[in-house]
Amino acid sequence: MPDYEICYLKNDGSLAGKFAASCETEMQAKILAHAMRLDTARRIEVWDGNQLVYQRPESPEQLAD
Repeated sequence: MPDYEICYLKNDGSLAGKFAASCETEMQAKILAHAMRLDTARRIEVWDGNQLVYQRPESPEQLAD
């Protein structure tokens, strides 16, 4: 079962929190990332090792202040 690192970032790009999760699929990791989202987070990133597999919003320009 692959391990994913789920990161939550603030508007300024600093880390709001992160955790590792064992999920069977990339889709499960994405769903978990949204389900566990922190109130202070404005950006979500899901990493599979050194590869970024998912981010929301897709670009920093889409962040609302």
